[in-house]
Amino acid sequence: MIKLFIIDDHEMINEGIHTLLMDEKDLVWMGTARWPEQLMAILKREQPDVLLMDINLPQKNGLDLCKEVKEKYPAIQIIGISTTNQASIIRKMMENGASGFLLKDASKQEIIKAIYEVNSGKKFLSLTSSEILKIKPSLHGLPALTKREKEILELISNGLTNGEIAEKLSLDITTVNSHRKNMLTKFQVKNIASLLKIAWTHQLL
Repeated sequence: MIKLFIIDDHEMINEGIHTLLMDEKDLVWMGTARWPEQLMAILKREQPDVLLMDINLPQKNGLDLCKEVKEKYPAIQIIGISTTNQASIIRKMMENGASGFLLKDASKQEIIKAIYEVNSGKKFLSLTSSEILKIKPSLHGLPALTKREKEILELISNGLTNGEIAEKLSLDITTVNSHRKNMLTKFQVKNIASLLKIAWTHQLL
């Protein structure tokens, strides 16, 4: 079970996310806060596993609050949430200890995925945030796919055979085979199915 808490000074956001996640069986809703002082008072009594934190808060902004919470309660995994996708803000939030970043218009699936990812010790950025920072592969501690590897893996995921891929990309079939083997070695997996699972999970495609 994952204990979840949210701080946002807009009650509609708090209630909206709560409503989205209330039926998720592995999540335990600890509650909400609207002000930093309120949050810190609650954390003295009990700490969540994952804390969704608005970037723009009264009294103290989310960047500073994130740093304070991580210094006092390092086990809490923080996901920054915001209406803006500004690279400098995202980067600073992550530098201050956040494990993830979401936009407030994120889908239910993306929010749930972010919660599970950060709770397991991984990092998570929304797809658009990852593209802005251009750190999608390294964010997850994974090797980067080259442009050609990405092309081949996407075609594999679409069900094309090596011969079909070679013809489509005007490559020799041995070159396609070589790329497949290199990707398996690079990601330390035994088969393409495992490689595709990693790629889909970490949004490498």
